[in-house]
Amino acid sequence: MNCAETVQPCLPAALPHNACFAIIAPAGPARLDTHKASQWFADRGYRCRIYPSALQAQGYLAGTDQQRLQDLHDAFADPAIDAILCMRGGYGSMRLLDQLDFQLIRRNPKPLIGYSDITALHTAIYRQTGLITFHGGMLNADLLGGKLQPTEASLLAQLGGQVRAGEPIMHPADFALSSVLPGVASGPLLGGNLSMLGATLGTIAELDTQGCILFIEDVNEPLYRVDRLLTQLRLGGKLEGVKGVLVGDFAGITTAALTPLLEDTFAPLGVPVLAGWRSGHCDPNVCLPLGARVRLDSGQQSLVLEQDLFRA
Repeated sequence: MNCAETVQPCLPAALPHNACFAIIAPAGPARLDTHKASQWFADRGYRCRIYPSALQAQGYLAGTDQQRLQDLHDAFADPAIDAILCMRGGYGSMRLLDQLDFQLIRRNPKPLIGYSDITALHTAIYRQTGLITFHGGMLNADLLGGKLQPTEASLLAQLGGQVRAGEPIMHPADFALSSVLPGVASGPLLGGNLSMLGATLGTIAELDTQGCILFIEDVNEPLYRVDRLLTQLRLGGKLEGVKGVLVGDFAGITTAALTPLLEDTFAPLGVPVLAGWRSGHCDPNVCLPLGARVRLDSGQQSLVLEQDLFRA
């Protein structure tokens, strides 16, 4: 039995007109220009509500665990909030996992957007609720940071329900992809930051990879550490049931340098591997719907949605 069969899907609603975004910081702190943030949303026909954690700092955390957890719960519970956007990653999401109210989240399904450290929330929430979440641009570095398209466009198109079943998730043509291992596979797209996938093994956020298309990305990790992380997943039995692999950006490592390791790791499994996908700590940063069923065709270098992302 695979993850597609064991997790009951939980679909959020697409963004309505004049949608309201909750701005939270479940991990690390960052300075936020509240006027600039509010104007960014207003210019696009949206509103935002900035929660206390987005304005606080306690060392390397955006406020206390209790405050960051409360903001996350409050954002899911508030019927006036349509989507939840993380301000940044850093570190801290893991500290909240054993206190998350998964029943609250499943009762109030909403798009949760972020990447990097937010991977811990993506994997835990999907495993416990089946909710589709979004590995996409965050407020500070991505949306207010002026990253190249389709960083913003891919995020808003997916959240708005404009990418439907049977349609491709578009990748910018200016950035080359690499068909490391050809083939075609379908399954729920799961994963995120490779370091976080390793760190959450043995926790309630441990990724169930059976039958999935595995997505991985990372930043500031030399090649030998990427090797160690992939070996950790292999030894932990997390690669045996993978149907295909989508390799995002590994900042500081070229696809050419990464390819021999990918071949060594995944060729024995006989699964397709497509590398060079611009998602992660990169510019542009293409949004990916985690938990959604997709079709990966490495030879054709395409990723196609096989389901709608939102409830009717």
